[in-house]
Amino acid sequence: MDGLDDALRRAQPGRLIAVEGGEGVGKSTQTRLLAARLRESGVSVVETREPGGCPMAERIRALLVTGRPEDLDSRAEWLLLMAARVEHLRVVIRPALARGEWVVCDRFSDSTLAYQGYGRGLPLAELVAMNRLVLGDLTPHRVVVLDLDPVAGLARAGGDPGRGRLLENRFEREQVAFHQRVRGGFLALAQADPVRFRVIDAALDPARVAAAVWEAMG
Repeated sequence: MDGLDDALRRAQPGRLIAVEGGEGVGKSTQTRLLAARLRESGVSVVETREPGGCPMAERIRALLVTGRPEDLDSRAEWLLLMAARVEHLRVVIRPALARGEWVVCDRFSDSTLAYQGYGRGLPLAELVAMNRLVLGDLTPHRVVVLDLDPVAGLARAGGDPGRGRLLENRFEREQVAFHQRVRGGFLALAQADPVRFRVIDAALDPARVAAAVWEAMG
């Protein structure tokens, strides 16, 4: 075990880690790898995702990711996401933190700012206020942003016809300009809060990304 493993074993219990980024950047893979590495270091971990993470929130997720981009008004989309987060916090995240476990979440509150704020154009002040209302004093200890050009990310997600799969959800089906705004949003959020955020080049091979994500836990 290296020094970081030892430090994590001594760290305060109940940390929330958010893995963020656009479509196809590898969030699910890196969430899984980080959770596994933490467990190897003796940390008790709950692995989860947003939207979703518990039965009711997963039902809401199905409404959010199916259909065409225009099937939901931007505010309706935002409010559904908030409803899913309330349930996710109640059922999964807050109980895990209270038990002293670490929670590694594939997307969390900063995705709302990047997607519905920078991407959809909803007022950031309103989104921040609603996040505060829903989260209270809960803030991720670390936010890892996996950064990748959206064209490459969408190709990874399956949007390249040569890969034999069409884009599957409403967000993937948005225009590239939308995804560029989302990427810019994540980078702006990271620049504004360099203490909590770490930006990692997701164009690297998964093992190198995983190593960088691990270092970001320090």
